[in-house]
Amino acid sequence: MSDENTKVVHEELDRGLQERHIQLIALGGAIGVGLFLGSATAIEKAGPGVVVAYMIAGLAVFFVMRAMGEITVEYPVSGSFSAHAYQFLNPLAGYVSGWNYWYVWVVTCMAEITAVGVYVHLWLPDLPQWISCLCALGLMTCANLISVKAYGEFEFWFALIKIITIIFLILTGAGMIFFGLGNGGVAVGVSNLTSHGGFFPHGFGGVFDTLLMVLFAYVGIEVIGVTAGEAHNPEKTLSSAIDKVLYRILLFYVLALLVIMAIYPWDQIGHQGSPFVMVFEELGISGAANIINFVVITAALSSCNSGIYSTSRMLYNLSLQGTAPKAFSVVSKHQVPYRCICISVFFMLIGVILNYFLPATVFEVITSVSAFACMVTWMMILFCQMSYRKQLSPEEKKHIRYKMPWSPYSNYFTLAFFAVVLLSACFHPNTRVGIFATAAWLVGLIAVYYIAGFNKRTTKIKFAHYEGDDKDPSNH
Repeated sequence: MSDENTKVVHEELDRGLQERHIQLIALGGAIGVGLFLGSATAIEKAGPGVVVAYMIAGLAVFFVMRAMGEITVEYPVSGSFSAHAYQFLNPLAGYVSGWNYWYVWVVTCMAEITAVGVYVHLWLPDLPQWISCLCALGLMTCANLISVKAYGEFEFWFALIKIITIIFLILTGAGMIFFGLGNGGVAVGVSNLTSHGGFFPHGFGGVFDTLLMVLFAYVGIEVIGVTAGEAHNPEKTLSSAIDKVLYRILLFYVLALLVIMAIYPWDQIGHQGSPFVMVFEELGISGAANIINFVVITAALSSCNSGIYSTSRMLYNLSLQGTAPKAFSVVSKHQVPYRCICISVFFMLIGVILNYFLPATVFEVITSVSAFACMVTWMMILFCQMSYRKQLSPEEKKHIRYKMPWSPYSNYFTLAFFAVVLLSACFHPNTRVGIFATAAWLVGLIAVYYIAGFNKRTTKIKFAHYEGDDKDPSNH
């Protein structure tokens, strides 16, 4: 690629996200509706053994995050893995990565607003589910249109509510398990983990069946990469947040679910809504169900907030690459890509329509579609990191600021795990829908790429290397 045919693009976004925002965005991304709503279904299928699925999937996602972090620290742009795939794989990979991730979050937001509808229905049973979904989408759209700092503040407080709730669950649950808190001083113990058919009541086949639902719980954890273009001092803030991902997974998923299943027999979970609500009711805390209901709604709003943010930044970067309308590269006076926000939300309205016609079945179908599409993004991140390493000289490899551990073997492990998840989904009709929908979407994307003539462009795009906090990367 000659310099004459290379164009260096400059983003016009505001680096207004501080370290506290990035840390909580990363935490919030790791704790979504999948834990509060989807975990009941996973527990029903695998029993206590579901924590093994969460641990293996968590390790795989951790490697994805580290692979993303290695390149993102060097090239912190809003398009993140789309821009990196464009630069280190090929323009088609950048195009597919960007549009596929936009699709992931449009579909995921449908699931999140569905969760809002499900839990608001517990308070207001006469209110149609689609109305609460529409209100949730409208509120988060307004937050994103104001400024990136507004998005960061909303996400900070939403994430804080989720974290405090889970820590409170773990601490009070431990008190009940070991000291009989809320149970007349009689310790519950941990016998429920093994006395109802064993730790693996359905064998490893049950764990195998939960892999897709478990993986969906982690969709959104990669949003921290999208914030790179608006993060203050990305080298410090991004690496610090990614480093803590594995510990968060162990704390918030594995420990919380073990506490829940120790208190409540696993075979009674999944029939009465959120397992979090059930445990707090068991503790006898007055009004706890309503409190947890509020927390779950804020968790769903948090994911929706991140979804609107992610889709708009990905569209913005695609417009800079030349594979989305140029009009999407326009930003407001607060340096927000408002046109990208509006068009993304327009497509998210499909979720409101689905809730109007299919309120009972929409969540499972949407989660399978979202999980498969996100797996494509995660796999692209892994391939991109391996390609990036190959393009570096031995001396340059020594100076990588944030290295992916055990690469390329960690890449191979993660890719193999994703293949197993894909296999597990082939056995169930509802999850097969996700495979077909994702395949059709990718085929359609690639067809548009060639029909539109994007493959014939001679000018290539290059994103500037980040030199450090002493310089403004947007000015390179």
